Amino acid sequence: MAIKKRAGLIKYSGQEQTVVGDDIVVGQKAPDFAVQKNDWSMSKAFKETKRKVRIIASVPSLDTATCDRETRRFNEEAANLSKDIAIMVVSMDLPVAQKRWCGAAGVEQVMTVSDVNKADFGKKYGTLMEEVRLLRRAVFVVDKKRIVKYVAYMPINGDEPNYEEVLAAAKEALGK
Repeated sequence: MAIKKRAGLIKYSGQEQTVVGDDIVVGQKAPDFAVQKNDWSMSKAFKETKRKVRIIASVPSLDTATCDRETRRFNEEAANLSKDIAIMVVSMDLPVAQKRWCGAAGVEQVMTVSDVNKADFGKKYGTLMEEVRLLRRAVFVVDKKRIVKYVAYMPINGDEPNYEEVLAAAKEALGK
């Protein structure tokens, strides 16, 4: 089956981008995806976070100001969340760059994973920008049964998500 490509949804550095894949919608089963952990090993994301509610943030690169702020904010928020909520940040950064960034930023509560190898996440979640081969900014909340409970695609890559909405959706998905 051919993967859908959509133009005109978003610009990156002023240039129109072709987004690969369909958008995820609330109520659907979240597709599993393969990513690389910071040690370069491949991982099935939902296996790593089994029996947890997941907040999955898609960002272009941890080395940009907005992605840096967003990932740090989710790391801070994680300290106040149930251990039954896992936060994962997906980018196209190389695993070694993610590991370096996390160490320098003191980020230990958030799992950073790389989609650089196959762009599996980007294609399945409709976040891959084809021309620049980066991910567009989006946030997803997925419950323990892998049902999508919250979706927000940022209309502009420099926009940050509504953190309060994301956190409320994750807590609601826990049933608390």
